[in-house]
Amino acid sequence: MFVLYNIPEDRGIMESIILHADLNSFYASVECLYNPAIRDLPVAVCGSVENRHGIVLAKNQQAKKVGIKTGEAVWQARLKAANLVVVPPHYDRYLRFGNLAREIYCSYSQRVQPFGMDEAWIDISFPGRTIEQGYEIAQQIRKRIKFELGITVSIGVSFNKVFSKLGSDMKKPDAVTVISRENYKDLVWPLDVGELLYVGRATKKKLSNWNINTIGDLANADAVFIHDKLGKCGTILKDYATGNDYSPVENTEHETIIKSIGNSTTPPKDLCSLEDIRITSFVLAESVARRLREHGLKGKTVQIYMRDCDLEGFERQGQLSDYTNISTEIAHRAIKLVKANWYFQKPVRSFGIRVTDLASSKGPIQISIFKEENKRFKAMDLEYSIDSIRKRYGPYAIQRAALLNTRSCGDLSDSTEALMREVSFNTGEAR
Repeated sequence: MFVLYNIPEDRGIMESIILHADLNSFYASVECLYNPAIRDLPVAVCGSVENRHGIVLAKNQQAKKVGIKTGEAVWQARLKAANLVVVPPHYDRYLRFGNLAREIYCSYSQRVQPFGMDEAWIDISFPGRTIEQGYEIAQQIRKRIKFELGITVSIGVSFNKVFSKLGSDMKKPDAVTVISRENYKDLVWPLDVGELLYVGRATKKKLSNWNINTIGDLANADAVFIHDKLGKCGTILKDYATGNDYSPVENTEHETIIKSIGNSTTPPKDLCSLEDIRITSFVLAESVARRLREHGLKGKTVQIYMRDCDLEGFERQGQLSDYTNISTEIAHRAIKLVKANWYFQKPVRSFGIRVTDLASSKGPIQISIFKEENKRFKAMDLEYSIDSIRKRYGPYAIQRAALLNTRSCGDLSDSTEALMREVSFNTGEAR
């Protein structure tokens, strides 16, 4: 999802100075704080091997040096480092340290926008402040993170959000990089176009087919051509490449707007049939629908994410006839999307469902004389009753009969991390 922003009228009066802070090897760094003996060894934070979540979620610099990559299987990582230390994730620890880092950021500005648990933009713009002063502030933050938290951070300093994020990736760990109006063509334009925010694999492949391989190639490409090929998203990406990004840093005092709610799973066994998908869809849909109800929301668009055994994935979406937070309606739409787009040439390794296009569930309900609305109201009442039973007696107090004899989906977390606020299940993609 892209949003168009108007260029501020006072842009000539005050130059924006935006920092992007990226906590280095965040999960692994926090684990090393709790176990200093492993600090100098290659460390990988991995999901449960027993439950088939055995992939590398994060790694430290020592693991990175021997070629271990995020997303690869644990057994593959062990082949690269016989002394690899594998630790399970502790999200409570990461949340605590993420919040501590955010407190430091907020001591420099009220305009701090988190981007995941380990990244944040910080708007330190002030009349008369120069980018050189922005560099000094970034150095102060870097030193405080290291001294007060015991971990390191890389910070990009620039005149917009996109370039500041690129800057934080240029020097790691424990570094500050400035991308100014004077040097951005030298620093940014030679980079691979896939490094640009919201250029995913599919968009990168399209650009490569048109001989657009670097950010500079995109910046200098014909604007009409890019718009014709990629639409409004292409125009925005070209603006990003030329430094014309005026998106604001969200104020921390503003309530976060939930744009979508979803959940996904990597089950203990691959999903090999439509029946496996059907069962998994109902498990995920119940989780998503319950969260929608908890937040007083309903949605009209259902998205699915599927990844096969070769870790190749795709997303599809479809609209519902009405806004809903009923699990059955969400599951049926997801299953319909699977039937239309997946042919089971390969087993499914991961599967996710997300609901977008959200609205308040407290608004008026449109009644249609062509539908069995009475049955729908009964379904809504039933789901609220099930919520009450599970809240009082536990999540397994009442279940669908089809789910009683299967554990194929594993355990689905009810944490707030299942609230999806990004443009994609992955890192973002222009569509």
